Amino acid sequence: MTVIAVFNQKGGVGKTTITANLAAAIAKNGIEPLVIDLDPQAHLTALWQRQPSVQASIASFYQGKSALTDLAISLNDGIRFIPSHMELARVDVIPSRQHANIRRLKKAIETEMLQESGMPILIDCNPTLGILAFSALFAADLVLIPVAAEYLALNGARMLAQTLAGLETLAGHRERRYLINRYIEGRRTVENVVEALEENYPGEVLRTRIREHDSLVEAIGWGTDIFSFDPDAGASEDFTYLLDELIETGVLEMPSR
Repeated sequence: MTVIAVFNQKGGVGKTTITANLAAAIAKNGIEPLVIDLDPQAHLTALWQRQPSVQASIASFYQGKSALTDLAISLNDGIRFIPSHMELARVDVIPSRQHANIRRLKKAIETEMLQESGMPILIDCNPTLGILAFSALFAADLVLIPVAAEYLALNGARMLAQTLAGLETLAGHRERRYLINRYIEGRRTVENVVEALEENYPGEVLRTRIREHDSLVEAIGWGTDIFSFDPDAGASEDFTYLLDELIETGVLEMPSR
């Protein structure tokens, strides 16, 4: 089992799109992933057209009222999903439970024996560096960092590297991989950013590029993933390559079907 936190402190880099379509790529291979929407804005929950009550969302877990496994629902495309709710935002603003909440998700994954199931777990994180983000990072085996190929991404990558270095003093090393999103081949700015990332983070920038595709935007508009919307699209190929690279480089373990 591998727990992947899809995280970047910079908003608008495509975390939710990456999470949804990587999960779909896994499910397409006959493996049922568990996906957790850990963003109070609940974009992934809205994408998958869910409107849960607080009691049926991940907020209930952080309130100590529900187990993770009790909140997971089955989607039609072979994904298990725990939706979010705006009430989740309270976790970052109530100081009395911060210490417990940072470790809550990791502990639940262990005590509810999700590790033994072998299913990959994907966490769509919020962009705010607070208790929720640290909770996901603390639980993760791999931090997948979507980066939009623009100059501001370099500053965001430096800030994130500092954050993860600080986390490692408490929780040990976390594998991290930078994923270039909204890639436009041949554009000078894009290529300069990619080159700078590869120079600053050798071995941590994935070869796969998620190219700029209208079909990805259209799939989101229809509330679905790219494989369901257009399995022959170039975007489907990109996410297939992404999954293959994560598996082949050993940062994502997949159970036998």
